[in-house]
Amino acid sequence: MTTKISGKIVGYDVAKKDDDAPAAAPTVPPVADVIRMHEALERPERLVGTTYKLKTPDHVSAHAMYITINDIVLNEGTEHEHRRPFEVFINSKNLEHYQWIVALTLIMSAVFRKGGDITFLVDELKSVFDPRGGYWNKGKYVPSIIAEIGDVIQRHLVSIGMLAPSGPDEATQRLLDEKKSEIAKEFKAADVASGKVADADEPWMAAATLCPKCSHKAVVLRDGCQTCMNCGDSKCG
Repeated sequence: MTTKISGKIVGYDVAKKDDDAPAAAPTVPPVADVIRMHEALERPERLVGTTYKLKTPDHVSAHAMYITINDIVLNEGTEHEHRRPFEVFINSKNLEHYQWIVALTLIMSAVFRKGGDITFLVDELKSVFDPRGGYWNKGKYVPSIIAEIGDVIQRHLVSIGMLAPSGPDEATQRLLDEKKSEIAKEFKAADVASGKVADADEPWMAAATLCPKCSHKAVVLRDGCQTCMNCGDSKCG
């Protein structure tokens, strides 16, 4: 094909093959199909379950409670894999609490299946107080059975990574262990001097007072300051 040039040539350029080709469409990275917890999610045939034994003092309930929390594993085998609680069951031989236990498990299971931030359940349960008064369980003051169920839910959420551990950090825990060891030696030395036999593994707890922060009976006078040997809370900061 011949093209007639009528004007003066003042410059030229060599055309490349790709110049006339259409620009390639920008590549869009594939969007990961991440499954999140929601109430329309169907229950799978198999769930991962954990059972916790809750034993209260005999004057509260002569029979233990067994709290089973079943988790669903979302996005299994991918980088987005995580566990979320799906349902909860509470069993006990004590039929006195049967009605409210059934109601509580149904409500908690419904909240679990809705997804989102469910950690508020822990604070709500732990803030329930028994009008007849709470009780002591393993050195900790518990305001009600429901509050202790809240403690179990909190432990489970920590174990699956939904909540951060609420205890002291490693450095504080090492310091508390050293302080408790020192106190125990002092009490044992005093018992030997007086001829008294200690009736507990941690006899200093008998002289301890209640910690307003963690509700454990573990506050003692140490280094001139009231300090909790459980959580590290101190009046001196």
